[in-house]
Amino acid sequence: MTWDWSAVSDFMPQFWDGLLVTLQALALGSLISFALGLVWALLMRAPSRFVRWPVGVVTEFVRNTPLLVQLFFLFYVLPEWGVTLSALATGVIGIGLHYSTYTMQVYRAGIEAVPTGQWEAATALNLPRVRTWQVVILPQAIRRVVPALGNYVISMLKDTPMLMVITVLEMLGEARLFAQEHFQFTEPLTVIGVAFIVLSYLASLLLRSLERRLVR
Repeated sequence: MTWDWSAVSDFMPQFWDGLLVTLQALALGSLISFALGLVWALLMRAPSRFVRWPVGVVTEFVRNTPLLVQLFFLFYVLPEWGVTLSALATGVIGIGLHYSTYTMQVYRAGIEAVPTGQWEAATALNLPRVRTWQVVILPQAIRRVVPALGNYVISMLKDTPMLMVITVLEMLGEARLFAQEHFQFTEPLTVIGVAFIVLSYLASLLLRSLERRLVR
């Protein structure tokens, strides 16, 4: 087996296209998972069990079914119900929804880690419940869970190749397309592997830097 640098050069335009799609899916999926995970966590603390029970059922179902199955369902079943989305939008929603059930648990742990004295102080100051959450509880809870949320970003990055099954041409999708067209698999797949290593490493460095800032 010989390494063909010309194949790498030919693949690079498709690689950059795939990288852009991967980063878009990662960024938007992360935003959905962070926002929706916080909503789930807050709803699970609702006084009414008629709120907690449906949320618990939904999140357990999503967390305990494969992401791949969920992507297929969103992409192929929803159009039969009149809901048609682009492949990328479907992938972003699928990743965001799936990982929101994990970030929910992270937020829950962060909220429960806030000292009881903070709740008592807010009560003593006669702060409204919404205000207590906004200025006392959530700032402390989120600060505690940033490292764990960052780990899920890296996990989402490594799951973006699954979007290839619903026709999203992210990095691996572009590599597969190039390999099938040119009958050269080693070079594009190696480039993609290195790209994922570099992206994951950069993300971990950013996470450590953010963690150090929050600890100060």
